[in-house]
Parts: sequence; structure tokens; C-alpha cells
Amino acid sequence: MIKKFTQLLLVCLFFSGSIQAQILTSYTTADGLINNTANCVNVDADDNVWFGTQAGISKFDGTTWTSFDQTSYPGLVDNVIKAIFIDADDVLWVGTDFGISKFDGTTWTTYTTAEGLLDNRVFYINQDNDGAMWFGNNDGVSKFDGATWTSWDTSDGLPFGGVNYIIFDENNVKYFGTGLGGVYIFDDVDFVTITEDEGLLNDKIRGIALAENGDRWIGTSDGVSVFNSNNEFVVNHEFIFTLPPPDELNPIEDIKIDSRGRVWAGIYVDYLVTEGGVSTFDGIDAWTQYEVVDGLAGPVVRQLAVTSNDDVWVATSTGVTKISEIPASTFDAEVANAIHLFPNPATTQITMELPEALIGKDFQVFNYVGNLVSGGQISNAKMTFEISDLANGFYVVSIDGVYHNKVMVSK
Repeated sequence: MIKKFTQLLLVCLFFSGSIQAQILTSYTTADGLINNTANCVNVDADDNVWFGTQAGISKFDGTTWTSFDQTSYPGLVDNVIKAIFIDADDVLWVGTDFGISKFDGTTWTTYTTAEGLLDNRVFYINQDNDGAMWFGNNDGVSKFDGATWTSWDTSDGLPFGGVNYIIFDENNVKYFGTGLGGVYIFDDVDFVTITEDEGLLNDKIRGIALAENGDRWIGTSDGVSVFNSNNEFVVNHEFIFTLPPPDELNPIEDIKIDSRGRVWAGIYVDYLVTEGGVSTFDGIDAWTQYEVVDGLAGPVVRQLAVTSNDDVWVATSTGVTKISEIPASTFDAEVANAIHLFPNPATTQITMELPEALIGKDFQVFNYVGNLVSGGQISNAKMTFEISDLANGFYVVSIDGVYHNKVMVSK
């Protein structure tokens, strides 16, 4: 559940045009996902979401699921997908333990060490600003410009342990998250490193996100470290997800920054207990966490992806989850002022008095993490609905998806 109670007071607004509560929607094989063990996720330019799983690939366009595996597409090199990416030309690239396959919508093409890939065990795929494809793998990193393969490994200065993550800034400078050696920043000539010696929490890198102000948010096996554009240490975030005692470390699985600058981190712990989830940072000092009790598909978080409207997709070992906000809407102030909910606090029932213009509209009741717990249709200008089965706490009543009221249930 959300651990920071003050967040509840911030997200539940009276008559606000937007609610900052999150809605968690999970999907499994019952909904169309090809396999519940999702290892990776990526979003294409049209906001289609692609998942690499233990048994193939699934694409979700918001309505329809489409899947790919070796049975239907023999050109796919392997069904166990470890990395997934859709490039600027809408070509699908997937990484496996046996090389890379790409699919242009018609033809599958496979690349292995025989073609020039450094190592067939591929961990991460990304495309740079010039259109070249980059592959983090067990021995280092490989670049493919469509014609030529170029690779870098320990003989070129990279550390042992391979490259887990690749990201590029606006100047096309490359940031490699390595398995054991920290962050390697590459300008196509030289490497600059960020390691524990500079203040990094741990040299085992799980993810890197670049903020608009130039800060580098680095996910490590011990938490998140922040460095500025001059590679100077800013701050460490060690405790972003509350775990059952005596667990304290926060191993990061992935980290992303959405268009509003909010930082999202996936966490998974398995050394004493199996715990995990997603935490988001408010930009000041507070992390808010989401876990299975809030609707997350599972605790074993593998990777995150963010859509153009800031939906956050989470790949887990037991399905996938979309974290989204209750949509913002404009509202008529006169109508809003005519809506009354009472008593507040309430015990077993809430009565709504509403203008006749809202008769026939729908109302929904969300708990403080944005999960739908009740609702119905407005039948008259004064109506009562039951809340006796709701637990104590704050709730948001959304009317016609536009007018939002905060109510407290206290028994």
C-alpha cells in the first residue's frame, strides 16, 4: 500500500479538474498476454506496448493483444525474450540468449556472433540519435549501423560483467550501465566513469535515467544515486521502498523519468523475502510506493516503460500492470458548486445532492491509490449509496469523470 499518508491528502482534491490518484490495471494470460513471466517492456511511437516474455512477445494497443512466438513465426531466434525495442522505423528488435531477431512486419532477420554481435547473450537494446542500434550484452556492447558491426569489451576499457543498460543524451553521448563496474560515459572516443569512488551506492547498475536539468538518476543494486551533468555527486536515495524487517536494501530493477519529471523506479528483493514494487519520487523528499496490495501484478518487477501520456507499464513475473492517473477534465464551476455529499465523514451511506444536469451520468468511487471500489448511475438529483463494505480512510467520488469530491469513511 502507499506508505506515505500525506500523499493521500495531496491527491484527493475537492472539485478538482484533475485527480493525481493512480489507477493500477493488471493483465495476464487471461486477458491476452502470451505468458505471465514478462522480462522486458517497450513502448513504440504510437504508444503500443510491447512485452518480451519467457514464451514469446506480446503487443497491446490498448484494446487488442497480438502475440509472436516461434510456433507462429519460425524466424524468431528464441521464445525467451530478454530485451525488446521498437526503432524509429517501427522495426521490432528482440534480444535473447541466442542472439538478436528483428521483424519489419514481414521478414524476420537474426544476428549472432557470426554476423558481428559481440556476445549472443543480449541484455538491453536502444537506438541512438543517428539511428544506429546498440546492444548491451554479456561481454560489453555492440553497435550496428545497418551495415557494419562495431563492439567494445574489456580490451577497450569496459569492465568485466557486461553492459546491462544503454541510454543517450541530446548530444548522442552514450551512458552504459555495467554489471559490475558502474556507469561508463562514452563520447565515441573516450570513457568517463561514475563508480563507488565518486559516491555511487553500488557499481552494479540496473538502470539510468536522464533528467531535463542534466542530472543522471542511476539505479543500482543498493538504491538510486543522483549525479549532475558534471558527474558530481548530488544525493543518494537508499530507502525508496519500505520492506518487512530486517530487509532494508532497495535493489533497483529499472528507472524511468516521465514527461513531468517524476522519477519511477522498479524494486525487487529476493534474498530474505520476495518483495517488490514501484516507487515514484515527488521531486522533493518523498517516495510513494505501489505494490501487490494496490493492484500491481506481482512483486518480481523486471522493467518499466512510460507512454506519451505518462502511463507507466510494469513488467513482472506474474503479469503486467499499467499505472495511470484518473484523467484530468475541465469542469463547470456552477455545476461543481451545486454538488453536495454528506455526511462527511460517513459510516454506512453517502447521500449525493446534484443538479439535474447530472442525472443519468455515472459516478465512481476510488480508494486513495486510485482503485475503483464502487460506483453506479445517477438516477435522481438526490440519491444515497452504500459504503458499509468500505474500510476506513479517504475516498474520491468521481461524477461524470469530471467532478471529484473527497470523502472520509470512519466507522
